[in-house]
Amino acid sequence: MIENIVVTVVLIFLTFNTNAQHDTIHLKKNVNSTGKYHINSKEETIINVLVDSRDGNIYKVVQIGEQIWMAENLKYLPNVVGSSAGSETKPYYYVSGYQGTNVSEAKTHINYKTYGVLYNWSAVMNGDASSTTNPSGVQGICPCGWHLPSDAEWIQLTDYLDTSVAGGKLKEAGTTHWDSPNTGATNETGFTALPGNYRNDDGVFVTIGEDCDLWSATEKDVNYAWFRNIHYNDRDVGRNNFNKEIGFSVRCIKN
Repeated sequence: MIENIVVTVVLIFLTFNTNAQHDTIHLKKNVNSTGKYHINSKEETIINVLVDSRDGNIYKVVQIGEQIWMAENLKYLPNVVGSSAGSETKPYYYVSGYQGTNVSEAKTHINYKTYGVLYNWSAVMNGDASSTTNPSGVQGICPCGWHLPSDAEWIQLTDYLDTSVAGGKLKEAGTTHWDSPNTGATNETGFTALPGNYRNDDGVFVTIGEDCDLWSATEKDVNYAWFRNIHYNDRDVGRNNFNKEIGFSVRCIKN
């Protein structure tokens, strides 16, 4: 059955109207779909969204070159543990700053609402094998119709934007969430990378504000996998690998 969802958002019309206003988006719930929805306002505005049927979360999406990306970190949270729990092979899900095991409670945490969930690589892959292809073909933790970006898909994105300045084009501008100086941040892509940071291999949530770390679906070896790093005082996007036990954020890409 198709049911209507009503979502209230706050929009700031930078081109025509600098005053914030509350508008309502009426969506038809089409499983894991992406669509354009008109917002009731004097200036006709269109927003692209992904509806995740697993938990009802709704994400903005953005096209960059030939790719369509989630413009928010994934929030799918089937269970949750504190930062002291870690494994390279057993899936673990974290909310930065939350040390309990209650999913409903974790979802009320400000860091869940702002930065989404941190996943170790096993949780990210959800039983799928590493992939080096473009597209990866790895759904992993992503909603149906979407997949985890391979290392090659990240390279496609950063090459398109020019890796040396791609971080600035992907980062949310300003210092509401990022530490100063948030070098080169323009968010001209609409990707809105946020510094949710990560759960490190010492079992600690690293301070929020400095880094945006995003997994790929490509392993380096049995213990390490590739990820992308965007830093508060750099314009570029770093390509690095880290232990699969680490808890990083996830952005999915459309099939």
